[in-house]
Amino acid sequence: MMSAAAETLTPTTTRPATSARRILGTTLGAHVLHDGFADLLYVLLPVWQAEFGLALAEIGLLKTVYSGVMAGLQVPAGLIAERFGERALLAAGTAAAGIGYLLIGWSGGFLGLVACLALGGLGASVQHPLGSSLTARAAEGPRLRTALSIYNFSGDIGKMALPALTALLIALWQWRVATALLGLIGLVAAAAIYLLLRGVVAGGKPAPAIAADAPAVDVSAHRAARHGFLAVTAIGIVDATTRTGFLTFLPFLLAAKGAEVPTIGLALTLIFAGGATGKFLCGVLATRLGILRSVIATECATSIGILALLPLPLEAGLVILPLIGVALNGTPAPSASSIPARSAPGRSRPRSTASSATPSASRPPSSPSPSSSSSSCR
Repeated sequence: MMSAAAETLTPTTTRPATSARRILGTTLGAHVLHDGFADLLYVLLPVWQAEFGLALAEIGLLKTVYSGVMAGLQVPAGLIAERFGERALLAAGTAAAGIGYLLIGWSGGFLGLVACLALGGLGASVQHPLGSSLTARAAEGPRLRTALSIYNFSGDIGKMALPALTALLIALWQWRVATALLGLIGLVAAAAIYLLLRGVVAGGKPAPAIAADAPAVDVSAHRAARHGFLAVTAIGIVDATTRTGFLTFLPFLLAAKGAEVPTIGLALTLIFAGGATGKFLCGVLATRLGILRSVIATECATSIGILALLPLPLEAGLVILPLIGVALNGTPAPSASSIPARSAPGRSRPRSTASSATPSASRPPSSPSPSSSSSSCR
């Protein structure tokens, strides 16, 4: 049983280093694509409002549908992966996300957008729990934190690249063509994931014998790990509440200042570039100040930056967006890489990473009154 569990949990012990590198490369690419798919919505939301005459409350609901479906299915995705493995599930989820964007170009109104975004959220739900689990298993040991840091950073590449690409495609053609091309990219990526993850059959279930042999002191370690995991989850909830609401309605604030779609794409790229830098800087800050103090500092900086953005003209606002991004996306950095260590002993990684990712993705943006655009950035 122990040998079977070891073969299940650590495929890198029975496969050459090239297999581990292939798995890591695949999970990084999937993270780039899925995070980009999620955040390019911020470019499309004002376009849809103009075309379909949507109220801001409906805009908030569209984002809530995507994020809610994605968050609500992350834990089930982790549980299914424990039984059937990550390869087919990650490929199928990527294909579903691509089909959602492919079909959204044929939507004729609000209900069509809702249906396509629900399908996209369904596909996106598998990436974080399965990708982080595969990354952790492929880089077991002293390389784990470095691998997870690179994995987290790869998502920021998607956040920077795909919104900018979407804005460019909309400027060159139209949004329906842009979403169709993005959907095709998703389908190609799904096929690549399925091929590149060949041989990955682990589901990640813990071995009962490991828990049976644990010393008595592990009871307190289990309690401490549980408290730490709950704290990380609470930080994700608070942080995502601010980040999702701000990013959802930022394009409308910029449009009110005179920004066109390409400028909005540039603004999102700037804020996500700042966020990528912030993850590194805030990680360094946490080693000096501790997680709690660094989180308090970044949340205060986020609030100050958002309030400062409101009265500024467009050009000055673009200048400070990278600084806002440093605080806005840097908050999760001190705690994200500690999730595997804070998982309770004997708890499988797909389930732990799914639980931690769910609250940070599930907070819907507060929908302002349709008649009030000045509060749309809160």
